[in-house]
Amino acid sequence: MKIGYFILNEGLREDPSVTGLLSDLEAASCEVYEIRSKSDVLPETDLVLSMGGDGTFLSAAHLVSDIGIPILGVNYGRIGFLCENRPEEVLKALMEGDFSIEYRTVLNATLKGPNARRNIGMLPYSVNEVAIHRKGPSVLGIRVTVNGETLPTYWADGLIVSTCSGSTAYSLSAGGPICMPDTKVLVITPIAPHNLNVRPLVLPETTKVDIAFESRDGVATMSTDNQTTEIEQGWTIHVEMAQFSLKRIRLAESGFVRALTSRLFWGEDMRNNG
Repeated sequence: MKIGYFILNEGLREDPSVTGLLSDLEAASCEVYEIRSKSDVLPETDLVLSMGGDGTFLSAAHLVSDIGIPILGVNYGRIGFLCENRPEEVLKALMEGDFSIEYRTVLNATLKGPNARRNIGMLPYSVNEVAIHRKGPSVLGIRVTVNGETLPTYWADGLIVSTCSGSTAYSLSAGGPICMPDTKVLVITPIAPHNLNVRPLVLPETTKVDIAFESRDGVATMSTDNQTTEIEQGWTIHVEMAQFSLKRIRLAESGFVRALTSRLFWGEDMRNNG
């Protein structure tokens, strides 16, 4: 088995549980090598270990998801919805084949308008969300069309278009719903809306979404997962499903409900804790 591993946190490289896992994999006759950029990915790689938190997982996904290599998240972070597996669980599961592959929606975001780059300088793909944020003090008037149908203007600090994977990330913190990974939807969630009668909107994942804005500042910030760029008034962000899915390895003992209860303490009644 050929296994690449990806680490963002330099301090993790010498962590005993990291070096121990890599040594155990090599002892089990796996070919293990490090990936730091897309050019490092070797042919016939079977899977990539993302070693860190969810941010590390998203960075790993930007490197290999479009070439179809599955990613297994090894959790050294704080929450870990995408990167949920403990290091001690990984070796046994891989050696025994006790895992499955989930297919997660990936978004493709392109910019249209005067002098806009058709393919933005950062990677256009997002596993969690595409978002627009105000850059200065002025509120944004955000115009959204879904499959060509125009929604009422959002007056807000920003707007998030989230996948199911991203429903427990930025969208959740802005008041969006939690979506099971296999529900196959997108969620539009306003950020700090000034028109208080707007609510998150759930759409089929095949929906094509166009986002434009107006603001006295004339500019805004666009983000695709953990990457950002400045955009100008008059440009449109076009968001739709990518032509590929993220292959995420899920161990048999893991699961979304387990992650909700262990990470977010879902349903815990604090009145009964002592």
